[in-house]
Amino acid sequence: MKIYGLVALFITTVSFSQELNCRVIVNAQQVQTTERAIFTEMETEFAQFLNTTIWTNDVYEEEEVISCNLVITISEMPSIGVFRASVQVLSSRPVYGSGYESVVMNFADRDWDFEYVQSQPLRFNENTFTSNITSMLAYYAYMIIGFDYDTFSDLGGTQYFQSAFKIVNNAQQTSFSGWQQFNSVRNRYWLVENAQNPQLEPIRKAMYEYHRNGLDIIAEDREQAEKTILAALSDIQRANRARPRSILTISFMDAKSGELQQLFSKSSLATRRQAYNLLSNIDPSRTDEYKALIE
Repeated sequence: MKIYGLVALFITTVSFSQELNCRVIVNAQQVQTTERAIFTEMETEFAQFLNTTIWTNDVYEEEEVISCNLVITISEMPSIGVFRASVQVLSSRPVYGSGYESVVMNFADRDWDFEYVQSQPLRFNENTFTSNITSMLAYYAYMIIGFDYDTFSDLGGTQYFQSAFKIVNNAQQTSFSGWQQFNSVRNRYWLVENAQNPQLEPIRKAMYEYHRNGLDIIAEDREQAEKTILAALSDIQRANRARPRSILTISFMDAKSGELQQLFSKSSLATRRQAYNLLSNIDPSRTDEYKALIE
């Protein structure tokens, strides 16, 4: 388990500081250039920044390191050293007593512009904006950690969402897109805003119930796990009524829709019907997929 407080000061031999094990993939097939080595360097440097920066004050066991992926698809290089890209962010956590990894975060960032020159150092200062590369990478490091902590303790990720929001505030005066509240309702600003919005707090609480009191006990008490997960979905439904189709709801369903279909496919008909009603109400775009639960 993640170790908190003064106890961590005495752990020196079986713990280490790395929080993330993040794989970075840069897809630059759309970019016409003969200088392809820069994209390989991006993968290496971005991953090293994410995986070697100390993001928390907690001590991690080796098996607790958070698995995640950033898939960066570069669509344009308007000029030398300037890039336009989208980023798919994925993270997962293990389910207790199994070899299964459950997706926790699944978010598509479609609006990332950045400047990169080979061999440039990646510098980050949490108190000021230094570059759109390190700001974006640090933002997602904190968001990944925040959502992961929410699955292990009730609202456990709060301080990391606060750190991510600080990065958003530092970026407000820049010309880079994705940080402002007015250009889109599905960007970095709104994802972290949703994570701190009291109306949407039931979704974060549901993350804990779903994972810790649902998935983590399903092998030993499936009936109770199903009840807990259905109750968590009811909480998400309530939040969705207060803030319809928030990006936090959409991100949760993008991460969990397939898992939920698989999970409830083994349930009783009454449970499958209840799951179908909740899922189709929260996530109407996938109603046809969820119909398989009641057919």
